[in-house]
Amino acid sequence: MTTNIHSAIDSLKQHLLYLGTIVEEGIRNSITAVRSMDPVLAAEVQAADSKINALEVNVEEDCLKILALHQPVASDLRFVVTALKMNRELERIGDLACKIADKVLLLHAARKDAENPAEIVFPQEFEVMFVTTQAMFRNCLDAFVNEDADLAYRICLQDDEVDEAKRTIRRQLEQIARTDPGQQVFLPMQLAIARGVERIADHITNTSEDIIYMLQGRIVRHEEQI
Repeated sequence: MTTNIHSAIDSLKQHLLYLGTIVEEGIRNSITAVRSMDPVLAAEVQAADSKINALEVNVEEDCLKILALHQPVASDLRFVVTALKMNRELERIGDLACKIADKVLLLHAARKDAENPAEIVFPQEFEVMFVTTQAMFRNCLDAFVNEDADLAYRICLQDDEVDEAKRTIRRQLEQIARTDPGQQVFLPMQLAIARGVERIADHITNTSEDIIYMLQGRIVRHEEQI
């Protein structure tokens, strides 16, 4: 029985990591689509959502089978519980990547329909959000694979950087819209992109907190400082 549960857990881990790689690709492609205003790539991100949804269902079924057939305890139980929670967080991140891609399509259409098409001005702070959030996600998967609680703690601290960048972007976009009225039509979609990236970072933080629970049995999500 011990060998069987370990085999099932190893298989679950591989399936969860595969879902993670597909979601990471969605994040990367949605951000690239924003940078290049590429409607084709944005559409590809949206098309990949069905694959993410199917993988999420498969991982959940894996978790439920282990719980039903093996009745895990201690660290094995914490792993399965963490896998269930991570699975849901990853699916939500995939949804947010799709929403970002949707805003790229709307921005592309708005610029195309404008009487005097203007270049869309993105504050440089967007790059801070993009780079930080992608690094957080990559490190989150590494923390899970390598069972690295210290890395998971550091990821949680980075969420504040993303939150501050989003607040700065809002102020900068409002200033741009005041000085260049032609940019006002793009403002709602740009704010939605910033909000989407911020929420991705929030879900990555949630996942990192779950990894800490898996490794240390400690629930940190309600602690003011991790």
